[in-house]
Order: sequence, then C-alpha cells, then structure tokens
Amino acid sequence: MTKYSHRYNVILDNMDMKEYRLRPISTIMYIQDAFARYCASKKVAAYDLFSENLIWVVGEFNIEFVDILPFWSEEIEVSLWISEVTKLKIYVDYEVTYKNKPFSKGNSCWFLLNDTTKRPVRTDDVASKFEICDDFSLGEHKKFVLETEKDKIGEINHKNNLSDINFNDHVNNKSYLNIADATMDKEFKKAHFLKSLYIRFNKETFLGDILNCSTYTTDESNIYVHKVTKNGMNICDIQSAWEKSLKNNCSIVEYDLSVKLD
Repeated sequence: MTKYSHRYNVILDNMDMKEYRLRPISTIMYIQDAFARYCASKKVAAYDLFSENLIWVVGEFNIEFVDILPFWSEEIEVSLWISEVTKLKIYVDYEVTYKNKPFSKGNSCWFLLNDTTKRPVRTDDVASKFEICDDFSLGEHKKFVLETEKDKIGEINHKNNLSDINFNDHVNNKSYLNIADATMDKEFKKAHFLKSLYIRFNKETFLGDILNCSTYTTDESNIYVHKVTKNGMNICDIQSAWEKSLKNNCSIVEYDLSVKLD
C-alpha cells in the first residue's frame, strides 16, 4: 500500500460559527494527525524516534480548498502518501474528501532534527520504512516564492500560552495560523472564503515568547502575506489567497446531514 487513509468526523472545536462548517485552517490538524498515524504504523512516530534523539518537524505546508467544506459532524477522509524523498527532506502529498469528493489537497515538507543540536539529519533510515508514490497533488514540488508585501493592514502581538504548546514543548503550527487569522478584517472574512494557504516555518518558539504578526496587501488582489516575528526574528511566513463568497452556498437550515444524530 503506497497511500494511507484515515477517517474523522468534524468536531465542534474545529467548525466556524458562520455556517457550522469545518474551519479551513483546522483541516491542517487532521492532515498532521493522519501523518502521525501513518508514521506510527511504520514504527517511526515521534515516540518511536525519541530513543534516537530525533524529532519530526514540518517545514512547509501548501494547501488548496477546491470545494465546499464539510458540515459539523460530517465524516471526512484524509489520504496521504510520501511523494518524494531527498537527503534531508520528506515530502507528503495529501487529499481530503467528504461525500466522495475532494475539498482540499496539497503537500507538505518534513525534516528530521537532532533534538540536541536542532539540526537536520539524513532521512535515509526513516524514509526506507515508506513506499514512494510519485503522485503530486499540486504538481511537482517547487520553491514557493511569497508575493512582495505592500501596505500593512493588520497587526497583533501574542504571548504564547499553554494552549499553544505541543508535545515537543514548542508552539503548535495551528497557533501561528490562528494569530495570522486574527489580523484579518472580520467583515472581509464574512464576504470571502479562503482559497489557499502557504506556510513556511522558520524557527520554533516557546511558552511565554511574545510574537508579532503583521499582515500586508500584495500586488495581487485578495492575496495577503502574514509575517510572524519574535524580537524582529522571522519565525513564520504565511500567504493566504481569498475569493468572494458565493451567495448560493448550502443553507444550514436546508442542509441534508448525512450523520443521523440521536
């Protein structure tokens, strides 16, 4: 088997409060969980590598939303596979579906770090546990170039708290997305939907660190660059692309819920 799949139900914490659908940025957490499960099935999960002083870290996420997002409690399926391996990088491509239709697809780039030196190590031994499936969900992996930022339209400071911290004792990837999302105008988000996200993680941060996130317009309409920094040091780069919402989206009143609730 070259592809791994796992099914989930959209839970309350991961839905938006406008249409009761899955929040786009929460999709990433299901993808990361599925990858962790895939690694566990190959005995290279985080806890398997602990004795070797190795940790998994994600360097990049590229995700597109290609169809209407699932409603609360609906079942979704994450399918992912190892699409490319280099000396220091493992690329994971994925597709997320519900009702047998894909609503999200993309790729991510992972590293193995020495937990003491925090430097990348060769992927050979771990990568050999997986089969390679050269199926690219967004085309061949190429270096992503951020749009040039222009005018600053939003800015917040955030102090990392316990809810931001993951099992590696550094800030969870989703927290950076939540911080960036908080800089966007509420009325703009009501009138638009998120079409794609690119995230590049540059450095880790920890409990108590104070982060600044600034959001900028670009030359491209409805494409924004979000810069997360700590004491002027670049921590995370995010680019979001938006489209105007369609007026004829499914009504939450008329929605035919597949899952029958007791």
